[in-house]
Amino acid sequence: MEKPPGPPESGYTADCQARLAFEVLTNRWDGVVVYTLGEAGPMRPRALVTRIGGISPKVLNETLRRLEYNGLVFRQAYAEAPPRVDYALTEAGKALLGPMRAMGEWAVRHAGDVLAAQDRFSERSRDHLRTGT
Repeated sequence: MEKPPGPPESGYTADCQARLAFEVLTNRWDGVVVYTLGEAGPMRPRALVTRIGGISPKVLNETLRRLEYNGLVFRQAYAEAPPRVDYALTEAGKALLGPMRAMGEWAVRHAGDVLAAQDRFSERSRDHLRTGT
């Protein structure tokens, strides 16, 4: 009897661990916050809002909680008056910086190609709707 095929050598299957890596950063702001903390070091939420720009305190708070849940940042609360909280990357968060930089380099090199492909696809879709072919 023949053995059923196993997962591909690459390990990329529907439930693989590699998929988790992509899911962890698919939110719009997750990568931005991880990268900012990696470049600037531990920061208070207000400083993150200022440095990032375009993110509301509410969305930043949701992002930080999600990143903490995923083990990419840790929250350091200080027993001071007024209370102070800093966020910093964990070792797992720091380990993402290299792959994130590589993705950024890929984006710089290929963003034009991706946008051109999207334009071509959209044009074909519009033509298809107009002509019915």
